[in-house]
Amino acid sequence: MGSKTMFRWAALGLLIVGLGLTGCSKKTETAAQQGSGAGVTESLESPDSGIMEGRTSAPMVPVYFEFDSSKITGEQVQRINTNADFLKKNTEINIRIEGNCDPRGTQEYNLALGERRAQSAKAYLVNHGIKANRLTTISFGEEKLLLFGHDEVSYAQNRRDDFVIVK
Repeated sequence: MGSKTMFRWAALGLLIVGLGLTGCSKKTETAAQQGSGAGVTESLESPDSGIMEGRTSAPMVPVYFEFDSSKITGEQVQRINTNADFLKKNTEINIRIEGNCDPRGTQEYNLALGERRAQSAKAYLVNHGIKANRLTTISFGEEKLLLFGHDEVSYAQNRRDDFVIVK
């Protein structure tokens, strides 16, 4: 191989590495700014709406689910307890629990799973002293994705219930 050819391959390699590093730093910056993984296509924080994480109204937090599950488990129990505490202190507030899924599965299956997730959160809150007439549910299935990537980070962020204050 001649020196010109080697130089071209070296320059191409540096260009590829440089572009890769630039892309990674941009994704890392976006992830740090958004508080979630790569693939974000919209802002997850809106000072006008009071939404702080996902589409959940602050100071409440979304509850995340395992794949193909509507059970609230692990650290998600603490998250829904945060929402229950807020609702107990703010008895004039009504909320809509929005069930969401990742894009795997059929549209019908995901709508049903989103509904089970929303109903699971509602039942939990009712069992912890929140009046049922303050809580409505809706399933968006896979229709309101936060992250559009085809990786576990994106899927995990999309498997959630959002808690939205209804005016």
